[in-house]
Amino acid sequence: MSSRAPAAPPRRLGSGDTVTRLVEAAVLEVRAEGYDGLTVRGVARRAGVAPATAYTYFASKDHLVAEAFWQRLQAVPELAVDADAAASARVAGAVREVGELVAAEPALAAAATSAVMADEPNVGAVRDRIGSFMHHRLGDALGADADPAVLRSLDLAWMGAMVLAGTGNVAYTDLGDRMAEVAGLLLDGRDRR
Repeated sequence: MSSRAPAAPPRRLGSGDTVTRLVEAAVLEVRAEGYDGLTVRGVARRAGVAPATAYTYFASKDHLVAEAFWQRLQAVPELAVDADAAASARVAGAVREVGELVAAEPALAAAATSAVMADEPNVGAVRDRIGSFMHHRLGDALGADADPAVLRSLDLAWMGAMVLAGTGNVAYTDLGDRMAEVAGLLLDGRDRR
């Protein structure tokens, strides 16, 4: 029997000005203070809102950072798939655009590496959106007839790659090439189109 209280359902964010201001302030704050120095109070102050207002939308700094990362991720252009390219090249392209976007915000990316691991429902909901986004992007790169096991393996490789990049062991800009290697290995070196 667990002694933990039941988790509250994840919060639904609106698309209003306050959320936008808080998310943008979080990005600025994480650049200035890093993940460890970031607080919801500091973000609220930078956004010009009361801390109570910030907590109305974001349950924690992890929730706020995860949401800021998610909102940046949504800015990645829709994947243009070259059906004539090898599957590994298509996977590399799908990941390269994301890697470049993440590389442009290294402080946010590093903070998100920690934040998305938080064990709270609000972060879990954002983490699921991020995972779904990449799953569909990788699936689009592989094509409609992709082996589901290959796609699941690429999902795992992507998550591992993000952790490695977030901890400074791989450059975000190298993620496309690294994922192309993984795709090539998973496809047994065949030039699947």
